[in-house]
Amino acid sequence: MNPRQALFACLDRSPPALFEAALWMAAEHDPSVEPRAILADFTLLQQQVSLDMPMLAPQELGQPLLRRMNDLGFAQDDFTPLRPAAALLDKVLQRRRGQPLALGLIALELARRLNIPMVGVNFPGHFLLRVNGTDYLLDPCGGRRLYPNDCRELLQRQYGPNLELQADHLHTAEPRLILQRLSRNLRQLHLSNDNHLAALVDAERVLELGNASAADYLARASLYKHLDCPNAERFDLEHALMLSEDPVQRLRLTERLGHLPPNSVVH
Repeated sequence: MNPRQALFACLDRSPPALFEAALWMAAEHDPSVEPRAILADFTLLQQQVSLDMPMLAPQELGQPLLRRMNDLGFAQDDFTPLRPAAALLDKVLQRRRGQPLALGLIALELARRLNIPMVGVNFPGHFLLRVNGTDYLLDPCGGRRLYPNDCRELLQRQYGPNLELQADHLHTAEPRLILQRLSRNLRQLHLSNDNHLAALVDAERVLELGNASAADYLARASLYKHLDCPNAERFDLEHALMLSEDPVQRLRLTERLGHLPPNSVVH
């Protein structure tokens, strides 16, 4: 079983093994990564975290868990430009620095092992966490509580005053959607660091995880264009055209398709 197959096998479990699946994603990019060994070593981190946790009901332990992680050195990666190591879980565990989503995945696995009912929230631009039964969200980068007004301010800081907070911004994220978001993050980070082949691996995974958008097909089409694969580029542009509901984008896609050479079929 290759890493991609192992990832989907993790998703097929009941409940899905989200953290292990994300480790197999890292193994796709580095054959030396051994997810099962990392899972065994993770027990030590679990012990370190639980050592100074307060004696509270499980619903009240979300913020103490994140603060304990912060005490142990886990924090948002502020290196500029951001590198793929900020989203690859094996590297985040080693460096204790990462994107909010990567830190959130570590927190979710610790919470699972400590019986804290924590879930992920695919908030735009900044992955968040929630403990079931509470009326606030949690920032995985330190554990700050976020109430609706805080979420509104966070959204406007990232996207400007025209984007309003919506109910679906606060919904619990399914494991498959979390992994798709992580794949998109890695796609962008690899692209920003000029590793187009690694970005293509991530772009393919985004599509394989299902319910891909026109933007996802466009992202892979751009990678194929850079790698001089016109047939594959055409395939993705045609799918983006079918999915797009923006008339201006559809016009541009049609024009771009018109500039590609005809499909070449080798028999």
